[in-house]
Amino acid sequence: MNLIIKNYENIKSLINNSNVKILAVSKTFPYELIKPLVEHGHEHFGENKVQEAKVKWTDVKKNKPNLKLHMIGKLQSNKSKEAVHLFDYIHSLDSQKLASLLSKHEKNINKNLKYFIQVNLTKEKQKGGIGVDSLDDFFNYCTKDLKLDIIGLMAIPPNDGRESIYFKNLMELNLSLGLKELSMGMSKDFKEAIKYKATFVRIGSSIFGDRT
Repeated sequence: MNLIIKNYENIKSLINNSNVKILAVSKTFPYELIKPLVEHGHEHFGENKVQEAKVKWTDVKKNKPNLKLHMIGKLQSNKSKEAVHLFDYIHSLDSQKLASLLSKHEKNINKNLKYFIQVNLTKEKQKGGIGVDSLDDFFNYCTKDLKLDIIGLMAIPPNDGRESIYFKNLMELNLSLGLKELSMGMSKDFKEAIKYKATFVRIGSSIFGDRT
């Protein structure tokens, strides 16, 4: 068995929950390395740069209509039009300006994406995301004014050993907005994230190996 398939099946066995979807983080890896997982039938892949994703996935998506591409990195406003064309999910919606542009581009090509609002739980300056205090207003703006399909929240907690506290906070915020999906957890902490109702876990190195 291909090593990547073996790694993937191992992660699946650890999750053992049909509500949890593995988001295979394929950023920086060449398509030749990812292809066995595509052929194996896995459908959800995450990229963090529009240009890299465009080169890697445009032709593949034409031949694999069930494949879903997720934007998991910070999305620059000037890349929003390309992102709407290429991606199915955006996990990093973090400003009114970006939301407005994405809404406009959706209407122009009659395509509806699914969105996660990125939340900055601890006001870390180096991270994007909506502050907890502004979340309700931003959610209402996206859903009521722009009619964006907000399906859940996303956060990348500080790496300070208190992941469970942050996961619990995000779960509670998600529930308060009545949202069904929750994007949190990576290779090192996905099992903890699942305890707090994560439905998308981002797994990169545990499937594809370390990035060089």
